[in-house]
Amino acid sequence: MQTASYLVLAAALLPAVVLMILILIRDKEHPEPVQWLARGVFFGVLSAVGSGFISTPLMASGLVPTSYSNVFEAIAHSFGVAAVPEETAKLFFLWLLLRKNPHFDEYLDGIVYAVCIGLGFAAIENVGYVLDAGEAWMATAVMRALLAVPAHFFFAVLMGYYYSLAHFGHNRSRNLFLMWAAPVLAHGIYDAIAMSQEVSAGMEVAFGVAILLFCNELRKLCTRHIRELTQADQDHYQKNPKA
Repeated sequence: MQTASYLVLAAALLPAVVLMILILIRDKEHPEPVQWLARGVFFGVLSAVGSGFISTPLMASGLVPTSYSNVFEAIAHSFGVAAVPEETAKLFFLWLLLRKNPHFDEYLDGIVYAVCIGLGFAAIENVGYVLDAGEAWMATAVMRALLAVPAHFFFAVLMGYYYSLAHFGHNRSRNLFLMWAAPVLAHGIYDAIAMSQEVSAGMEVAFGVAILLFCNELRKLCTRHIRELTQADQDHYQKNPKA
């Protein structure tokens, strides 16, 4: 029984670990200190708790539905209960992590630290979902490994991309807004498709295809953002070899 519990826990955590390794490989030329990366993951776990302090009052006030039975309620729930509270909490903890971080000196660093927070959030959330799935834990773990955890990775890349641009002075007012709005919009659309699939009889396949296409577009966009900031750092070091 104990072995099975460890297996379930490992299945829940593995996707976040793999994605973390992938982003750290991209930052291998000038890696961040391990203690700061670990702090980012811990802040991500805290953001999962912090998001509840935003979503709970919204639901209690009746501003957003606590449940959903049609597409319109699913959209409202996806933004009001998930996307806005969760991405706002992540952004707050990212700011807390980076405001006095002496190692935040490269464009890609913004994405690296945002991913630490995003995957810290995703890991703790995934553990909850997989453990709650009971005997269906394996199917839940596989589906979330393919969709939900990578989605949190993509939201984090968007946040970190615009955070870095704002931090280094590129169109600051626009990017200060986008570092919150872009991940909120992406997260809200993702959840809206997923939740609409649950309440739309006969449309499950259509919504399933839609979420796969949306995640693929997010993947391409985020890959482009990572390459762009990696190139910006390389250009900087070529111009300033002693930096």
